[in-house]
Amino acid sequence: MKKEDKSAIIKQLETTINEYAHFYLADIAGLNAAQTSELRRVCYKEDIKLVVVKNTLLQKALENSSVDFSELYGSLKGETSLMLSNTGNAPAKVIEDFSKQKSNKLKKPVLKAAYVEQSFYIGENQLDALIHIKSKNELIGELIALLQSPAKNVVSALQSGGSTIHGVLKTLSER
Repeated sequence: MKKEDKSAIIKQLETTINEYAHFYLADIAGLNAAQTSELRRVCYKEDIKLVVVKNTLLQKALENSSVDFSELYGSLKGETSLMLSNTGNAPAKVIEDFSKQKSNKLKKPVLKAAYVEQSFYIGENQLDALIHIKSKNELIGELIALLQSPAKNVVSALQSGGSTIHGVLKTLSER
């Protein structure tokens, strides 16, 4: 491959990585064409971009990034696929579901590493943690719901008390 071609691929990888908030490094080596196509279909449905990359080109693209991805460099061995998503736990769920299919005897894809919510997760033992991770927006939503709960209780008590008082006054006026 010519140096110009490599430079173009590195630039494209940089652009692609910057378009997504989260990415996973996975090993899909050994999957046959039908399984790979099925994995691509599942990824497409979940808004995950699946790209097979050369480790050296990916490392150079990560080195050119404004974020220090040096923790991920040790995971760039063997065959590597890049799973990019704007939902932090979507690729983890796809990896788990796809590797547990009965037709998938290789139990692939296997998680190598991930960059999710500005944190690094190295090794396939991190898959369970990634599946249960909540996005920033989900956490903000839960926090708002918790903060609104006492106010809702007060308003509800005041409204129910008003109808009770109204009922008592109406009964007294009827007598």
